[in-house]
Amino acid sequence: MWNIPNTLTTFRLFLIPIFLVIFYLPYSWAFFAAAFIFWLASITDILDGYLARKLEQSTPFGAFLDPVADKVMVCAALVALSDQYQSMYMTIPALIIISREIVISALREWMAEQGKRGNVAVSNMGKIKTAAQMLAIIGLIWQYDTWMNYLSFGLLYIATFLTLSSMLQYLNAAWSELTKN
Repeated sequence: MWNIPNTLTTFRLFLIPIFLVIFYLPYSWAFFAAAFIFWLASITDILDGYLARKLEQSTPFGAFLDPVADKVMVCAALVALSDQYQSMYMTIPALIIISREIVISALREWMAEQGKRGNVAVSNMGKIKTAAQMLAIIGLIWQYDTWMNYLSFGLLYIATFLTLSSMLQYLNAAWSELTKN
């Protein structure tokens, strides 16, 4: 169970409270450090999946924990950013992204119970959405300058659009199962 991919996933979970503490520290370097920790967690997300496939170390524990770590990490960051920015321009996309994660998690669980989990497997659009989302969050955490903030908000809105699009794609793929009598 404790192979490299699972260790990286567990490490990502360990980074979440550290990220939050640093994010709220009242020091000039705190946002950069919090952005770095979020970046590090994002890198472990890419690395653990790659290594699980490459080293053939996929496990049921990893298959369960990896999406949990991803969702908790993103939700924690979006809630912190909503608190920081205190603006509907941050809060509405954050709510859409978090809501989509809940809906799709429930849909995947339900489809798995129906024996149709493959109908709602991760798509390429989901991977692009995740990349845009992670880059947006890193930039919004760091708050390096005005240009970065505008670019990061742009990426956040692209991620939000892709979030809604991929949710509709997943719901469409599952629609026949959801509407059975």
